Parts: sequence; C-alpha cells; structure tokens
Amino acid sequence: MELPAPDPAILARRDAILARLREAVGDEGLITDPVETRAYECDALSAYRCPPMAVVLPKSTGEVSRVMRICHEEGVPVTPRGSGTSLAGGALPTADSIILGVSRLNRVLEVDYDNRFIRVEAGRTNLSVTQEVESDGFFYAPDPSSQLACAIAGNIAMNSGGAHCLKYGVTVNNLLGVKMVMADGEIVEIGGPWADLPGYDWLALVTGSEGQLGIVTEAVLRILPKPEGARPILLAFPSNEIAGACVADIIRAGILPVAIEFMDRPVLEAVERFVGAGYPECEALLIVEVEGSEEEIDAELARIREIAERHEPIEIREARDEADAARIWAGRKSAFGAMGQINDYICLDGTIPVSRLPDVLRDIGDLARKYNLGVGHVFHAGDGNMHPLILYNANDPEEFARAEAMGAEVLKLCVAAGGCLTGEHGVGVEKRELMPAQFSRADLEAQMDVKDVFDPRWILNPVKVFPLALSAPRRERARAAAPSPGRAA
Repeated sequence: MELPAPDPAILARRDAILARLREAVGDEGLITDPVETRAYECDALSAYRCPPMAVVLPKSTGEVSRVMRICHEEGVPVTPRGSGTSLAGGALPTADSIILGVSRLNRVLEVDYDNRFIRVEAGRTNLSVTQEVESDGFFYAPDPSSQLACAIAGNIAMNSGGAHCLKYGVTVNNLLGVKMVMADGEIVEIGGPWADLPGYDWLALVTGSEGQLGIVTEAVLRILPKPEGARPILLAFPSNEIAGACVADIIRAGILPVAIEFMDRPVLEAVERFVGAGYPECEALLIVEVEGSEEEIDAELARIREIAERHEPIEIREARDEADAARIWAGRKSAFGAMGQINDYICLDGTIPVSRLPDVLRDIGDLARKYNLGVGHVFHAGDGNMHPLILYNANDPEEFARAEAMGAEVLKLCVAAGGCLTGEHGVGVEKRELMPAQFSRADLEAQMDVKDVFDPRWILNPVKVFPLALSAPRRERARAAAPSPGRAA
C-alpha cells in the first residue's frame, strides 16, 4: 500500500491554511502539535500510518461547513473520521491533509416513538443510540462488534452491519435521512423520517460512500420495538466445513434467525482465555439466535436442532436464562479483542453466497498452509460476511508482506465464489488496488464520474477506494482546474 507524495504547494501554505481553520473552529477545535496529531495517524488498520497536517474537531454543522469551504478554496485534502475504528484504512490521512473528526458532534436531537425514529449528530456512538431508547422498549438494530466505540458517521460511511444484520439489515436498511456538508461547504438534507420518498434514492448513494461525497453531520435512524424475547443456541462441530454446511442448510430451509455467528478453534481458545465464556471443546462453533414469543422461539429452535443433528454435532446447548445468553454473546463480542491479545492480525471482510461456505473455508485453510500463516475465523455466517483473521508478526516485514498477499488471494477467492470484496468494512486503502478483481474499468470510471459531481476538486478522501493509477488523472485534472489558493471558484 502506498500514499502519494504530499502536495508541496499545500505544505508551503500550511501556516496560512491553519490560521483560516483556527478562525473557523477556535483554538479548542484545531490540533497542530505533531505529538498530539500522532493519535490520528492511523485508524484500526494500524499497519499503515501517516500523520496529518492538522486535526480539526468542529462542534456544529455550521463549523463543518466553514471548514469544508476553506479546504475547498485552498485545495486541501480532507480525511473524514468518526471514532477511528475503521478496519480498512478509511480514516488514514495523508501528510498534506487535515483530519476532520466528528467526535464533538454527539448530541441526541429528537426521539419520536410514534414514528419510530431518532435524530442524532453523527459523532454519536452506535451503542449509545440504543441506550438512549431501550428504557422505553426500543433499540437500534445495526450492532457492529465495535459498537461501544464506533460512530454513526463511520457506520454510514462504511454501511456497517453486525451480528443481527441477518434479520434487520445493515445501516442502509435502518437509515432514514442525513444532514450532509458537501465538498464546497453547502449544507444539504437527504431523506428524513418518512418512508418511500419520491425521486432518486440519494440516501443509498451516500451510504457506503466512504466519506468521498460529503461529511454527514446528522442522521435520522429507524428504531424498533424490542422483541418479546430472544434466545441463542450453541452448535459445536468437528470441522469448519461441517459448520459451514449446517449454516447453508438452515438458510436453505427458509429459517431466518436474528443471527448466525461463526467462530473456529483459534478464536474460541483466545476467547476462553479472555472472558471464560464456557464454550464447548470443538473445531467450529455456531451461535444461532432466534426471537419472538416463547412458543415461537421453542418452535424455531426445534427446527434448527433438527437440521444441526443431521451434521452430527459435538454438542448442542441452549441458553438457560438471560445471564447464560449474555455470556454466550460476551464471547462473540470480545473475539476481536481476544485475538489482538495473542497476535497481530489482518481482519478481512469478503462476502460470499452462504451455499459456498464449506468450499471457501476449506480453500482459505489451503491458503494459510501455502503462506505458512495462522488464520482464525469469526464472522456473520448467516449472510456470508466472512472475517478471516490472518495472524502475523508486525515486527517482521517479510511476514507482513506474506499476510498481505494471502489477504489479497482470500478476497479474490470470495469474488470468484460469487461474492464481493467487502461486506461492512469498506474498501479504504486496504482493498483499493483489488477493486479491478470485482469491477471492470467501465464500472470504476462510472463510480468516479459520481465522485466528480459531488467533489469536483477531489478533496474528500481522494486516495481511497479507487486504484491510485486509475484515479490519478482525475485528481491531477482537479488540481490543475482549481482557482488560485484562498479564493473561491
């Protein structure tokens, strides 16, 4: 992975640019000390790092608008940042860019239970949305593993999902509207707390656009009544392939659990040391959760048991009570942190048809042996959103190179199986050069045409998503067509 060299013209005007930004957000909203900006040199894909020119932390949509207007006039690249939990390098800055963080935009603006929506500022954390409404019997469905920390802004940028996305969908299925600041500082509102708005579906275009079309500052989110009840069941199997086949059979039977989560032995061992979840001894484990009335739950779990028993599981175990269910989910929610305690890893995000799970799991095992690297699996099996964790030593450049090469092969394998490069983490810099594995040159040019319309000067996250060599002519044309620094077009 490479970043282009910083624009020397921007660095030469650094002091003047920072003076304008300080005027827009005040001293408390601007970080320029290199020691302090180091905290923003990477996101959760920490293998890649680059300190930004400065960090700007606006506290209102108006301040975001002023910052974007300045950067548009000055031609300064802007790297949007929510909470920095991106696993694809989506918030990785360049040396001539500013980080525009939305962490100070964290208020709840409106809650409407009659119409089932909540309006929040985009720096609000995912989990805190549910915490705001759960005492009144509601919840916000998307629940990424990082939900304690990740911001709604980043969820929208990457179209994040989570364990319960099988039934409730990902962010785009639970987002009703946004307030967004365009690249030139214009403030627009898209959608709102109503269903089936007429006209083009701009909201779907913005969701998953990775901060390349605008800065989301407010979001209207759908909230749902909490189900009457929910219960998870553990299904333990002697191999990954058998567990994958069981998942395919559950989906094939027309059953729609709220979640089907997969963990294999390396992950299970790490989780046991980390939280002591009490999981069975096995090679692969499924957590399947269903919800509804007690009668509905009993009937659905009976069908799942019947399907699982055809695959000769090592153990089937239902949660006995709420405490037992919480322990089961605590193990799954802590899996990434548990693995991080024992090894550096690259977390991938390919998505495949559920029917191909057994084949792809076997092929990933073959790749791990080819590259002589460990791999652990923890993922949303119900919708085929895989998260292989490729284990490596970050202090060994040769081993890191092997891990990157294996990761590229795994993602190409997902595409070849009928899937795609990303399910919820986004492209960022991690998968940028792999985009031609899924999209033709014409497809990518059409996508960049859309960016041209929203961001004609290519200042918003300009070196993400599209292969550098392919996007370079557009970035260079945008720079050449810009007016003299400090003046609006």
